[in-house]
Amino acid sequence: MTQSAAHTPPFLIEAARSRSGDDPIFALNAEAQRRGRAGEAVVNATLGALMDDQGKLAVMKSVFDALASVDPQRAAGYAPIAGERGFLDAVVGDLFGAGELARCSVAAATPGGTGALHHAIVNFLEPGQALLAPEYYWGPYKTLADHTRRKVETFRMFDGARRFDSAAFERGLEGQLRSQGRALVLLNTPCNNPTGYSLDAQEWSDVTRIVRAAARRAPVALLVDHAYAKFGAPGAERWVEHAAQIVGEALLLVAWTASKSFAQYGARVGALVAVHPDESERKRIDNALAFSCRGTWSNCNHAGQLAIGKLLSDATLRGRADAERELLRKLLDERVAAFNTAAHAARLDYPRYEGGFFVSVFAQRPEAAAAHMRDAGVFVVPIPGALRIALCSTPARDVPRLVQALAAGLAAAN
Repeated sequence: MTQSAAHTPPFLIEAARSRSGDDPIFALNAEAQRRGRAGEAVVNATLGALMDDQGKLAVMKSVFDALASVDPQRAAGYAPIAGERGFLDAVVGDLFGAGELARCSVAAATPGGTGALHHAIVNFLEPGQALLAPEYYWGPYKTLADHTRRKVETFRMFDGARRFDSAAFERGLEGQLRSQGRALVLLNTPCNNPTGYSLDAQEWSDVTRIVRAAARRAPVALLVDHAYAKFGAPGAERWVEHAAQIVGEALLLVAWTASKSFAQYGARVGALVAVHPDESERKRIDNALAFSCRGTWSNCNHAGQLAIGKLLSDATLRGRADAERELLRKLLDERVAAFNTAAHAARLDYPRYEGGFFVSVFAQRPEAAAAHMRDAGVFVVPIPGALRIALCSTPARDVPRLVQALAAGLAAAN
């Protein structure tokens, strides 16, 4: 070594040198697990994976049977760059059936929903531009934007009645069209992470009206982050009827993933679906998405695509998967009902919660409230303006203690 460390120029570029390698949610989960292993009675409502009442990861046997049935010779080979055709067709069918939206769709395979979000950001925003999201959004949206030299701008998500603030959304969208001449809107619904909120029919009607009006003046892409949709309340799937109304004026995008709907987080199987009525525009989008695949991960998990494609298209396997998911949905619904009962009794302030992995309780000092809760052995995730609770990993029997700790933590922090 001929040069002292003190005089060695930095190898990392400037933008990379201050990045954190730790995810705060995983750090909180690790602390909760450590204290639990030490014998403490811990309630761990941090990690966004569906756990059974014994604290084990919930799995679906049909998924593993489908994986086991995949031809090893096919699975071991490279998948097509943009994805296995049978898988992509099955994903489009899962979203839209065989109707007009399906005929107007193109898709690319991605490593989970995260990959779908990446492709949307890099193909529908210029470097330096900002995506538009509600103020309560999944934190990696910002990581993806930062990493791809884009930004995140937000609008107020809830009005005074704790309903979706359509007026704030309209102002935010108008502001983006003035400042950057295009917009990519990310709406995680049904079952928003982190609030659990799902747009109702009137709110969707407002969104489609606003998007259509904006799209008459500039390019607008509306991305529906579909990650938790299968765990929504009855009727949640009717978002498709509303979103369909923007097609032909705005671009409809859907980030689809098998991670939650098939309890298969590790396979990293997802897709970005784009819907547009013009064939030539669809072809350009298809080409752009394939180019992005080649320029990032090259191609995705072939065995996973083959297995999930089979699960979606084989009637027998799909029936088994739907039945297994329904049991998991009922498990989660029990927790949702238990939380709503206890939280209303404790007068906690939170938005409408009908289903999904998470709910958030509004808090003036979330960090202080979460710290007080950790002292009591109850772990939640502080986020700006709220405490995020992962009921997906919290048994119904622990919900009364969780709500009691929430009430005490909020009171102590105020």
